[in-house]
Amino acid sequence: MIYADKFFGKDLEEIDRAVSDLIDFEEIRQKNRIILIPSESIAPFPVRKALGSVFTNIYAEGYPPKDLMLEDDETLKEYFRIIAYYRRYSDRRFYKGCEYVNFVEALAQKRVAKLFQTQKHPAEYIYANVQPLSGAAANTAVYDAFVNSGETVMGMSLMHGGHLTHGSEFNRSGKTYRIVSYEVDTKTERLNYDAIYDLAQQHRPKMIIAGYTSYPWAPDWKKFREIADSVNAILFADISHPAGLVVAGAYPNPIDYADVVTFTTHKTMFGPRGAVILTTNSDYAELIDQAVFPGEQGGPHVNKFAAMAVAFKIAESEEFKNTQRQIVKNAKLLSSMIEKNGIKLAYGGTDTHLFVLDLKSVDTKTGFVLRGEIAVRMLDICGIVANKNTIPGDLITPEATGVRMGTPWITQRGITEQGLQKLADAISLVIKNIRPFEYTGLTGRLPRGKISLPILNDAQTIVKEVVEGLKSENERRQKSDECYPHDLFEINATKDYGDRSIVLVEGKRSIQLIEESTTRKISDLKYGDVIETLFFDEKDSLIAHTCLMKIKDVETGNNMFVLIVHPDDKVNLVKWLRGLSDGYIEFNKNDIYMKIEGPVIVREFAEVCKGTKNLIISTLEKSGIIKEKENPIKGLNEVKEIFESYPEFFDVKKPYFIGHDRISANIGYENKETFKYEDKEEDTKKSVLYEEHKKLGAVMVDFAGWKMPVRYEGIIDEHITVRQNAGLFDISHMGVFSVSGPHATSFLDTVTSNYVDWLKIGESQYSYLLDPDGNVIDDIMVYRLAVEDYIVVVNAANETKDFRWMTGVNSGKYIIDNRYPYKEILGQAEILNLKDPKAGHKAKINIAIQGPKSLDILLQIIEDEREKVKLSHVKKTEFTRIKLSGIDAIVARTGYTGESIGYEILIHPEHAPKLWNIILDVGRNYGLKPIGLGARDSLRTEAGLPLYGHELAGPYNISPIEAGFAPYVKLHKPFFVGREAMIEKIKNHTLSIARFQMYEKGVKMVKSGDLVVSKKNQKVVGFVTSNAVNGEGIQVGLALMDKRAAVEDNRIALVPLTPKGKMTSLDFSKVELGERFPLSIDAKIVSRFLNR
Repeated sequence: MIYADKFFGKDLEEIDRAVSDLIDFEEIRQKNRIILIPSESIAPFPVRKALGSVFTNIYAEGYPPKDLMLEDDETLKEYFRIIAYYRRYSDRRFYKGCEYVNFVEALAQKRVAKLFQTQKHPAEYIYANVQPLSGAAANTAVYDAFVNSGETVMGMSLMHGGHLTHGSEFNRSGKTYRIVSYEVDTKTERLNYDAIYDLAQQHRPKMIIAGYTSYPWAPDWKKFREIADSVNAILFADISHPAGLVVAGAYPNPIDYADVVTFTTHKTMFGPRGAVILTTNSDYAELIDQAVFPGEQGGPHVNKFAAMAVAFKIAESEEFKNTQRQIVKNAKLLSSMIEKNGIKLAYGGTDTHLFVLDLKSVDTKTGFVLRGEIAVRMLDICGIVANKNTIPGDLITPEATGVRMGTPWITQRGITEQGLQKLADAISLVIKNIRPFEYTGLTGRLPRGKISLPILNDAQTIVKEVVEGLKSENERRQKSDECYPHDLFEINATKDYGDRSIVLVEGKRSIQLIEESTTRKISDLKYGDVIETLFFDEKDSLIAHTCLMKIKDVETGNNMFVLIVHPDDKVNLVKWLRGLSDGYIEFNKNDIYMKIEGPVIVREFAEVCKGTKNLIISTLEKSGIIKEKENPIKGLNEVKEIFESYPEFFDVKKPYFIGHDRISANIGYENKETFKYEDKEEDTKKSVLYEEHKKLGAVMVDFAGWKMPVRYEGIIDEHITVRQNAGLFDISHMGVFSVSGPHATSFLDTVTSNYVDWLKIGESQYSYLLDPDGNVIDDIMVYRLAVEDYIVVVNAANETKDFRWMTGVNSGKYIIDNRYPYKEILGQAEILNLKDPKAGHKAKINIAIQGPKSLDILLQIIEDEREKVKLSHVKKTEFTRIKLSGIDAIVARTGYTGESIGYEILIHPEHAPKLWNIILDVGRNYGLKPIGLGARDSLRTEAGLPLYGHELAGPYNISPIEAGFAPYVKLHKPFFVGREAMIEKIKNHTLSIARFQMYEKGVKMVKSGDLVVSKKNQKVVGFVTSNAVNGEGIQVGLALMDKRAAVEDNRIALVPLTPKGKMTSLDFSKVELGERFPLSIDAKIVSRFLNR
């Protein structure tokens, strides 16, 4: 079959069902949501039809004939005459075949000029360029036309309501030009034109931009014109947002004042995604045309010309103009209604199509500020779509405290005043009931929030009522497979099996979600097994008694859990499970940080394929479940009373389930003990590379029970080698464990602080082993080799302790929760010490290569080109399995030096000497050298990395929180050993580890335990925990300090103690001649971590 026969004239659904379905789903979403994004609107079907026309097929670089611009709408229809001229004189295009393109582009130009004409500037004197592909492209073209690189441009600050292209440091405009930003007055929250005038006089900008994306008040164009004239600047009006309002007279028209005007056609113009540039100056028009093409872009999107022309035709209508005026009225109404409900409006109100809520005004009752991102996520769950926005006072975008809303979309759909009131109530209900909190992430604070499910349900009910009263262009009958998640609202109390309903839960984390949300242990269920279990809500009230069965989905092959529930309980159970999956609902009033693992898919029986339905029914019938089974706990509701009457429905030894903390089981735990460990003297062990170190002349020392090289040539030289070239480290003293088996993931997620199941195969993570009191047993690295197969690397000094703790927890020997000492892991894992001779072929030890030339060196000893590519693409904390000179190796991009390029290599110990020498031989050409523990310590100290016993645990019992590693303590996990203690540390810690650096070389070395004194008030604010000399000969170190003083650039003094650890008395009457007196050494706090 030829191409034309196969594809011409076919329906989309016939050619590409996936895209067809996505379009259908998006239609459902748009129909069933209240969309309040001010920059979004509905392009009506005639516009979309023109956009999808055959004009899509045409290339048309260049512009239509200038004479065509002199035609009006009627004479443009004289196709015979105009094409006759085209055939004789052609046009300005770089491509032929554009005769009809010229018509449609000119038509769009003429129509848009007519829309913006004034008495002073009739349409024939307005020059329009309709080719920019977007608003950003249009604005960039204006810059190119009027401003040279490095010249000064004034625009409104993005943080106060301006646009990215008005000079943001993240945008091309901010990188290319000298930007001076004006802001709103801090008292009035309005533009202060006198202040803008003064700013212009001070900086003499070449161009001034007026126009906004979230500032809700219309500008005074006349005042902006006067300011621009005072410094002979181009006045550039960006009306991307309110262009449609301008056409209707609901917003001031800048055409009589601005030198150039830009706007997008997909916001209040209700058109396709494109942009227009207008000017009333013919010379400027030439500059703009050249800046757009060929300056900024190539071939224009001709189909957009057609869609624009249609949109501009619609914009001439009185219905369009009435709608625009109603948009402004609705924005004023909706914002005032929300304000009356107790939520402040940023900027004090609005007279345009948008407004911004100030979330700082919301009384959250948790002590945390509600952030915009969390508010809009919650609203989205309810069916209300808005966006976060910075407002005056915000410092960074991720922590924005504004929510921007606009009324174009809902006005197009005909919302009434009654509908606006309902919408205002729903918005207020959600925002005022969010309980915000924060986690600590790698890049800073991670704002989060929780809300009660009944509040969400109430808000969704209101939204549904409002949606049902709105008009929709595409009225479609929904199919059964187009329900959740495409439709938020419909859940039916069906009878799927006898008089019972069936609910299905599936997904990668379905086992975890069910395990943590229900009272029975389900992780050992086999396919076809059935148990009775209970689900409780945040008030510890029964949601549902269910029969739970595990099957394998016929369609996907994934685990699926079948819940048999009474129809009266189905709706609440489905909403509860979906809420837990989304991660925003409260389920423990006493612990806001917890989240049940997810996400999962929660489906009704009608939503699964026929094969899976048949499998479910046949398996249920084989299981013997009675279709009309009576609820055995009928009449009971609270978790405590149900547990006392029916303890068989509870597996209280589980680490966690919702409602667990409300019951107290009388279960003996005499066979359990509190973990205690005391170091014992053992014979010093030798590294498998011991003989190689001796050959290289290394200075050997005892370290953590091992004979290890402390240096070869010198610590500072070795330090420099790693920073400039590469260094090879023997770290075979580190402990290496294997954790595997069906329960490996749940075991590690119970005994470690990080979230293990977040790891993909080939990824690693830093984590902690904690005891029930939150004391650090060790800091570790976890590597995921397969779904249930991990390697755990531990500190050499703690190897025996760690192995004893992990195997003891695994066997149920040790208490893991002091409040509930009978708690145990869900199931045992297989734990092996891979350095034990019994490990055989599985044995592993570690060596490391660190420094900027590490990758280059390793690539030289990889024979397979595909494996070279694999290693080259390994990102930080990832690893890969490859062969190094024929030796099987796990090569991880991890390390303990702070280097961006560095690898730790796990190999069988018998291959270590061979690989060590190969790397040394190949690496010499790259400046690689062997590196001892001395430089390893100075490198990690300079990098700000902790050492167990110094910046973790040790004499000050330093926690991960104080060490600066809170991101590796995942409080969202409902349980891990030591979790409650970590929460208290986060709430109450007053100390933190800081990194310091001295100003000068050659000063006295400070040591662990020496004092840190504030230069401001001479108070002792901390103690040195580690110190070393960096490659420049300057001391850098770490100190445990009062966190108020641990601020970058703070000046401090370090006071060395006498050998006995006591300072000389400051009673000068007792000081004798010849007595040593410690002098302080000046230093400063530097960034917490070295940036490499």
